[in-house]
Amino acid sequence: MPNWELKHCCKHEQIVFLATLGVCAVVILALWRTVLLLPFKLVTVFIHEASHAIACKLTCGHVEGIQVHANEGGTTQTRGGVYWFILPAGYLGSAFWGMVLVLASTKLLSARIAAGCLVVTLIVVLFVAKNWTLRGLCIGKIIHPARFFYYFEAMRTRPN
Repeated sequence: MPNWELKHCCKHEQIVFLATLGVCAVVILALWRTVLLLPFKLVTVFIHEASHAIACKLTCGHVEGIQVHANEGGTTQTRGGVYWFILPAGYLGSAFWGMVLVLASTKLLSARIAAGCLVVTLIVVLFVAKNWTLRGLCIGKIIHPARFFYYFEAMRTRPN
C-alpha cells in the first residue's frame, strides 16, 4: 500500500519551486483574457508558425511566408515538403522549444546563451517579417531580454 503522507517529502528548494509554479499558474489564469499577456501569446503563435517553417525546410520544402496576427492567429505559407511532417510540427515544435528553454534556464550561462540565440532569431525575423504585428513583437522581445542581461550583470557586480 502506498504511503500518501507528505512528511519529509520535499526540500526547501522544491517547496519554493512548487509554490512559485502554483502562483504563476494562478496569475496566468487571472490575466488570461487581458492585454497584459498578449505579447506572450503572440510569441507562442510565432514559435508555432516557425516550427511549421522549420519542418518544411527539413523536408526540402520552400517557406513563402510567416504571418503573426494581432488576433492571436498566424499562418505559414509553404510549398513542397512532406505535409504529414509539416502539419503537426506547430504543436510539437512549440512543446520542443518550450522544453529547450526550460532546460536552458537551469544555469545562468545556458540561460544567457538561450536568450542570445532568441535575440539573434528575432533580429532575423524582424527583417523578414511581412506585417507590423510581427515586427513590433520582435522589437519588444529583443528589448525584453536585454533588460534582464543588464539587471543580472548589475546584480552580479554589486558589492555585498
